[in-house]
Amino acid sequence: MPLELFLNATSPYARIVRVCALEKGLEDRLILNWVDPWADDAELIEVNPSAKVPALCCEDRTSITETLPILYYLDSLTEKPILLPRESLAAVLHGVGLGMGLVDAGFQTVIARKYAGRTDADRSHLGKRRLAAIERILSRLEAETVSRNSYNGDTQLTLDDIVIGVALDYLRFRLPEVEWPLRFPALAAWEDTRLTRRSFHDTRFTS
Repeated sequence: MPLELFLNATSPYARIVRVCALEKGLEDRLILNWVDPWADDAELIEVNPSAKVPALCCEDRTSITETLPILYYLDSLTEKPILLPRESLAAVLHGVGLGMGLVDAGFQTVIARKYAGRTDADRSHLGKRRLAAIERILSRLEAETVSRNSYNGDTQLTLDDIVIGVALDYLRFRLPEVEWPLRFPALAAWEDTRLTRRSFHDTRFTS
């Protein structure tokens, strides 16, 4: 029985799930149901009353919502590759936390600008906190880049690689004025190696 993933082309949360599914070799079991979460899509709401993507329907039609529970489920479906290796679990989850923080701050900035305008959104108290969080997380990731696992084309990614990689690419896509690749060169080099991987290439953001 297939897995049905509700997603759209610009959601960083949905892309994280899709990259993980590709890394786990689950693409043949995955049906992609493209929806507009802002349009009160009835089928999406039936699966996820909060009308957010990603949402996953399992083989028995049980629905799983929110990014991290979906990722945990996908990682349980096949023995290898393991996205959350027990021997380095704390380090991987540390990176996942930083990456999800970056995704949240970036996504919320984009949504606030959409409805309040860039000037008002960024000048608000919450807007300033979001932008400050982006800068702090980027600085932390740059400082920690040297300690992150080296990568070549045959290296298996772990969940922190995926979440951080998608978060950084989302900033490139939606907040190019941040210009993080120019200011954080070690992080940019780390990211570029991951973007060459098929799972990232095949899930590129599209407007």
